[in-house]
Amino acid sequence: MQSFNIHTHYRKVLADTITPVSVYLKIRDRFPNSILLESSDYHANDNSFSYICFNPIASIKVENEIVTQEFPNGESKITEITPDVNIPNILHKFTQCFKVSSKENFKFINNGIFGFMAYDAVRYFEDIDISKKQDSLEIPDLFYSVYQNIIAINHFKNEAYIFAHCLDEGQDNIEEILQLIKVKNFATYDFKVNGNPTSNLTDDEYKEHVKIAKKHCARGDVFQLVLSKRFSQDFKGDEFNVYRALRSVNPSPYLFYFDYGDFKIFGSSPEAQLVVKEGKTEIHPIAGTFKRTGNDEKDAELAKQLAVDDKENSEHVMLVDLAR
Repeated sequence: MQSFNIHTHYRKVLADTITPVSVYLKIRDRFPNSILLESSDYHANDNSFSYICFNPIASIKVENEIVTQEFPNGESKITEITPDVNIPNILHKFTQCFKVSSKENFKFINNGIFGFMAYDAVRYFEDIDISKKQDSLEIPDLFYSVYQNIIAINHFKNEAYIFAHCLDEGQDNIEEILQLIKVKNFATYDFKVNGNPTSNLTDDEYKEHVKIAKKHCARGDVFQLVLSKRFSQDFKGDEFNVYRALRSVNPSPYLFYFDYGDFKIFGSSPEAQLVVKEGKTEIHPIAGTFKRTGNDEKDAELAKQLAVDDKENSEHVMLVDLAR
């Protein structure tokens, strides 16, 4: 197994005049395929970080029954997926290729692999057969990268840490990144829709799916089914504007925007699917929501109603049981 020694350099700067969005906009043109992990929950010290990751030096991708690994020395490894291939083991071995040396013991994320795992990737972890539909999106089942540069913004303390994880102990590009952040102007692009949105299901077809799902629930085949309906929209311009609109109307502790060049993934979630900390795994399922009013007294009253709602409590107990 290959091994790469990564040397960590960093600089701490004040972050009271910058935002994750402004930093990302300044970084992305110089460093394509950058990603943003953002938290709008600035009031809690333990969840007040946003991350901009860029300049990937290694990656692992699972797509079309092939595992592709790219390493910092330019070498690649391609593995065809057969019944004998264990994807979790390959992913674990990939992470073990990197040995990080740092003089500091940071209490927050500053290195590692960043990326996504699609729902269909469950078939690599469980004995579940998932057939690929004709209209499936052409994106990988799994895609993680090791990034040379990470900017960690602590909103609670108004601090930013600029990291450079380098193969060469004596060289880093922190000064270049600092100059990019200091630039007052940055490029922005328009976004415009073309035509009307389309869907893969009509309303009647979707209602029929709901009826079938209710029958499966009544028979005891499943506890819960989440039915999806895909919408598509032609457009011209910069998709990042859609993310900015999303974070405006739906701020959350877990916002993300991943740019992979030929496709982008972004979203906003009130909960983390899984949190691993100090060797322990935590799941905090959320069931039931009320729209925030902006009035603390009204929100407190709505929260009381939510807490005593029989339907929402039943769903929450079910989700906790499933998490176990």
